[in-house]
Amino acid sequence: MKILFQGDSITDAGRDRSNIHDLGHGYPYYAAELIKSSLPDTEFEFINRGISGDRAESLLARWENEAIAHDPDIISILIGVNDTWHHSNPNDNWMKHSYFEHCYRTILTAIKEKTHAKIIMIEQFLLYTPDKAYFREDLAPKIEITRKLAREFADAYIPMDGLFAKASVEKEPTYWAADGVHPTAEGAKLMATYYRDAVVDILKSMT
Repeated sequence: MKILFQGDSITDAGRDRSNIHDLGHGYPYYAAELIKSSLPDTEFEFINRGISGDRAESLLARWENEAIAHDPDIISILIGVNDTWHHSNPNDNWMKHSYFEHCYRTILTAIKEKTHAKIIMIEQFLLYTPDKAYFREDLAPKIEITRKLAREFADAYIPMDGLFAKASVEKEPTYWAADGVHPTAEGAKLMATYYRDAVVDILKSMT
């Protein structure tokens, strides 16, 4: 069972890019460990192709070679926060929502048309920090686009923005992501539990 992690720096998580099986130190690493312990009778191959700084358009540009070509059984995608963050300069304009949707939809359509992979979509998220609170103006509509696409394409959806909001009632947001975007070890471990659950549910549906 081949599982491919795709996304931006949250997925990249400092991985060794010369080794596609190096999972970095973020949620892919913890998720792989949980999946293996939960499903010990299944043989897994885990591949991490996350690239720090990626937006939906940059993910699309490398999609054929770094996603489709791997022919995964399960592919997960976490993308979107940079589509807001990289356009957050007051002198810039927010990325058009329609362009974000076009890029993401094209990626998802390619999976459906060119692979047999099941799709896990992970919602982009932002935990509260004073310096990034204004990102919500642009992020919230793009999260709604992600949810709309998930209704069309996803075999499993992990609503991480909402899940981190819930977790932030129990502990301060910085406990989960010090800068509001990049998870701490505890934040990555929380993501991994939901990821494991999604994989288990998908495999159950296949039997």
